[in-house]
Amino acid sequence: MTSLYAHAGGDEALHRLEEIFYTKVLDDPLLRTLFPERLPTHVDHLTWFTAESFGGPDRFTQNLGFDYLIQVHRHLEITDEQRERFVQLYLEAIDEAGLPDDEPFREAVREHLEFGSRVAQQNSHATTDAELHPLRDVPLWTWKESD
Repeated sequence: MTSLYAHAGGDEALHRLEEIFYTKVLDDPLLRTLFPERLPTHVDHLTWFTAESFGGPDRFTQNLGFDYLIQVHRHLEITDEQRERFVQLYLEAIDEAGLPDDEPFREAVREHLEFGSRVAQQNSHATTDAELHPLRDVPLWTWKESD
C-alpha cells in the first residue's frame, strides 16, 4: 500500500501545499485572530506534521513533540466557523498546489482535516488537562487507495 505521503508527492509537494495554505489563513479575516503573524518556522512545522501523519518521516515528533501542538492550540477558543474555514482553505490549497485529485486520496485528506481540526478545537477550549482530547501522538492516517 502506498502511503498518503508518497501519493501526495512527498516533502516537496507537502511544503508547497502548506505554503499556499499558510498564506491563505494569514490573509483570511476570520482566521486572522488564530494566525496573527507569519512565523518563519510555521510552514516547516505544518509540513513536518502533515508528512508524519501521512506516513512520512517523523520529524514533527522528533523535533517538536505532540505536546507542542497541544500547547499551541490551548486557549485559542476556535469557533465552529473558524474550524470550517480552516478545512475549506486547506482543501482549496490542495487544488492550488496540484496534489492528486483522485477521490480516495481527497477523501482521506478530508477525513484527516475534519478529525484534526476537531481535536484542535477541543484543545482550544480546554480549561484543564482533563478536558483535552486524549490524542497524544501524531496520528498515522491511512487510506484505501484506488486500484
